This record gives sequence, C-alpha cells and structure tokens, in this order.
Amino acid sequence: MDRHDEIKSLLSASRKLLTTQFVTEHVQDIKKSYGIIKEQDDFDEYETASTGDDVVDKVNIAKSVEDGTEKAQKKNKDEKTQNYRISGGILKMHGFDKSELELTTDEKAAFQETMDEFVNEVSDLVDFNVMKVYKNNVEWSGTILDLDINFLFLLNENNGVYIEGDMMKVDDNFMMLIGKLKNYYQKFKSKWAKVLAARKKTKSEE
Repeated sequence: MDRHDEIKSLLSASRKLLTTQFVTEHVQDIKKSYGIIKEQDDFDEYETASTGDDVVDKVNIAKSVEDGTEKAQKKNKDEKTQNYRISGGILKMHGFDKSELELTTDEKAAFQETMDEFVNEVSDLVDFNVMKVYKNNVEWSGTILDLDINFLFLLNENNGVYIEGDMMKVDDNFMMLIGKLKNYYQKFKSKWAKVLAARKKTKSEE
C-alpha cells in the first residue's frame, strides 16, 4: 500500500468512527427527550457529606417525600389520614381504619418530647414540618433556620438522617450541627420504633 492509499484508508476510518459516534449521541438524545433514559443527574440523587468515621446522606428532601413512602401509600385509595395539632406541631396519622388514626396519650407525649428534645439538643432555631406516622414508618422533617439546612428523619428501609442545603459552608458550626443531628436521630429512632411496635401490638390484640 502506497502513501496515498494509506491516507485514504485513515480518512475513511476516521469518517466511519465520527459517524458512529454522532449516531450514538443522536440516539441517546432522542431517548432522553422521550424519557427512555435519564440524565446523569437523575441518578445522582444521593450525595454525602463526610463527618469523620461516619457519613451522613444528603438528599433532595422534597423529592424523597414526594417519591417515597407517602406516594406509595396514597396508591391505595382506602388510606385515610388524621391531623393532630400538638403545641404548635402537627402529627399526621396514616391508616386504613379508625383505630389506626386514633392518637393515644403516650403517642401525644412522645411527639411533644420529640420536639422539645430536638430544640434542646440540636437547635432552637428550627421550623418543624408535619410528622407523618405510617404503619411501618415515621417521617419527620424541618428546617434549621440559622444555617438554612433542611433535615429528614426516616424509620423505614431507608432509615437514617438526611440533609439538604444550598452551598453549605463546611465549618465548625456545620460539623457540630451534623454531629448533633446524628446523635439525636438515634434517640428519635428508639422512641418512635417503640411507638410503632406498640401500635402494631394494640392492633393485633384488637
């Protein structure tokens, strides 16, 4: 093969490669436009903020709440809810009959203690959202105002504490708050796991 033929061969291979790459990218764009595949950002729902030996998950709380337990529960049209206002906070019970929507004195006290303990142990500058109690999950979120950080506590299979914020500065105050959130979550988990267990026991006895 002479020099001329070699150059022609290389040009032909280059055109073929570029055409294949173009077609592949074009097909991917078409799939994305029709929702067949997702953008990379859709897969990066969870990020992490390191706090030393452990890791606290960071998640889009609004998306988690929308796509999580509540959305799954609402697929069943028989589900009912009942709101209770307790000392400025709102507790929402989810269930399928009247007994599952009733609030006991112990549950009311647990909710009051949860809010008071959070203020004392984590931050007193906090705006709590509704606490949602399901058969197998408790979902509670809010905003810590001084650092503009949203938090979410979950007790289901994704149990843990999640945070969300916009360009959060990782300084001593931030790290201290993350530590407080992690420590308090263990108390929250223990308290409300017992509440769920007691509700199940009462239901089975009935």
